[in-house]
Amino acid sequence: MDSSLPNLVAEFEEFKESAKIDIPLGERRKVIQPSSLKSRQLEELMTFLIDWINATLKQDHIVVQSLVEDLYDGLVLHHLLVHLGGVKLDVEEIALSSSAQKKKLAAVLGQVNQLLQVTEDDNLNWNMDLIHSKDLIATLHLMVAITKHFRPNIALPENVCLETLILEVDKTGIKTSKHLEYITGKRNEEQNQGSEADTINELFKLGPDKVKVVQQFSNGVIMILLIGQLEGYFIHLSEYYLRPSDEKEKLHNVSFMLELLKDRGLLNYPINPQDVVNVDPKATVRILHCLFTKYKDK
Repeated sequence: MDSSLPNLVAEFEEFKESAKIDIPLGERRKVIQPSSLKSRQLEELMTFLIDWINATLKQDHIVVQSLVEDLYDGLVLHHLLVHLGGVKLDVEEIALSSSAQKKKLAAVLGQVNQLLQVTEDDNLNWNMDLIHSKDLIATLHLMVAITKHFRPNIALPENVCLETLILEVDKTGIKTSKHLEYITGKRNEEQNQGSEADTINELFKLGPDKVKVVQQFSNGVIMILLIGQLEGYFIHLSEYYLRPSDEKEKLHNVSFMLELLKDRGLLNYPINPQDVVNVDPKATVRILHCLFTKYKDK
């Protein structure tokens, strides 16, 4: 048994007591550790983003004091779209009911994702439900992405990394694991990622006979088992198909595998799960490269 498990369970109980977290059976939740909530880097980033939003919306007489409390209903995000992207949607100015807020927020986020040229296949760190539920991690990821897109030269606070717990409840009890959530990286982060991509592209220039990708990776099973082995936890068989019989089951496995990688900060590239199912060698090698990069010295 992992010696750290009792500590993780104790931390989970502390979270439940202090934050009144109620996790339904079968759901996964990511929460920030108290020490990270009090970190200077997080405070600097939140202050920076709030000041930037307020400066952008000054003429609208909108004053944001809290990212999660003031952005969850879509009003502020809509005004940012108007000023930054010249986009005004046909939505309620002020949505009072929860259903109206979610409808407005979904429309606003749909337009934001279109402007950012991202889709659900890119394993987004935000969605309507997370933003509306005032999830700080998702809200930070969203605002950092918006800021970088519309003000690419802006000097965001660097190296903001949060210690989190990934919590999940199933029929066997509580599953917990620690995770580092990178909100902003160093200035050369994109350059480093570009360098990694160039390395993989150079590898494929050697010729298809030089890159051996076994077809068994296309159903996701080996990848899932490998992630569990490397990360040191058991992935319950109810989560995936051990012997997938058709493309739908393979796609489920690969999508689940990519979610595992994203949740644990292991995925450096946006991967389309259908490419893996279709035995696209470059997509598969990119995933293996992400795992190799983390575990090569362990």
